[in-house]
Amino acid sequence: MRRTLVPVIDTPPLPPALGSIVHTLQGKTMGTSWSVKLVADAARDLQTLQALVQDQLDSVVAQMSTWETDSDLSRYNQAAAGSWHHLPDEFFCVLEYALDVAQASNGAYDPTAGALVNAWGFGPTRRYNEKGFVAPTSTALDFARAQCGWQRVQLDKTTHRVLQPGNAYIDLSAIAKGFSVDQIARALLQRGIDSFLIEVGGELRGTGVKPDGQPWWVALEHPVSTSFAAANASDHASESTIATIAALYNLSVATSGDYRRYFENGDTRFSHTIDPRSGAPIVHGLASVTVLHRDCMAADAWSTALGVMGAEQGLKYAEQHNLAALFIQRGKEGFEEHLSKSMTTLLQ
Repeated sequence: MRRTLVPVIDTPPLPPALGSIVHTLQGKTMGTSWSVKLVADAARDLQTLQALVQDQLDSVVAQMSTWETDSDLSRYNQAAAGSWHHLPDEFFCVLEYALDVAQASNGAYDPTAGALVNAWGFGPTRRYNEKGFVAPTSTALDFARAQCGWQRVQLDKTTHRVLQPGNAYIDLSAIAKGFSVDQIARALLQRGIDSFLIEVGGELRGTGVKPDGQPWWVALEHPVSTSFAAANASDHASESTIATIAALYNLSVATSGDYRRYFENGDTRFSHTIDPRSGAPIVHGLASVTVLHRDCMAADAWSTALGVMGAEQGLKYAEQHNLAALFIQRGKEGFEEHLSKSMTTLLQ
């Protein structure tokens, strides 16, 4: 079955100028790939645009990566207790929004859960020996839990400073990719590019229409077929494998799923999605959750928060807060799909 999601828009985008074509840029960042499809004149200087996109991504890495030891975030994580740190504007914006989502979700999303992520081996340090994955000890988890707690982080919004309360380890992996997509979009718009599809590691944002007047159609990620999420649906997968496609008219989409990254220890499967409230990987059987939102940063963060909540609690929360979300739950008969009301209203 093929379902189509089309947002209601008051003013349809104007078609691109005559003679415009779709250009494709691509590269590597954050341990993954990125691509940008943009509509511009055939003679447009792509080298300058390529550098522009890469600069935006490199800036996010330099500020917010836990993998780079000299990033602003890594320096904060290693700082002494009680010290205040001035953050670049972009870093401060992301951290402020991350803390807002942590409060709104009652800790289902917690940017200070980095120590738990590392303890379970999903951060820069892997937990492997000659026998495979090694689960953390209860002592290691207790130590990691003591480092967590979004309430411990204090912001000074006037000076863009943040307090290091002591051993706080912030990890913005669940929001930084989405923010980087938004940054690229802003940079392109400032340079007169108003029709594009951006993808960074599976997170997407589309604006405007293609030269033929069609929107940027994308397939929503599904555990059965994970390869088609980052491209035009018509370019990447047969119709039989597509459950839902969406038209990204000034919309972003992000997916959080346990089928992308996980460890197995015997018969036990450990999802990379950590519940900060329990300190352990999720066990409720949710395979993935996809969120559509105007901003990719928001879609990224909320897909993580709803993924931690699970299908039942997450769907209820999405209904209460008008979040467009698609939940895919493992059931006895296979995968079961649940859509929030906001997502259902987009269906045609």
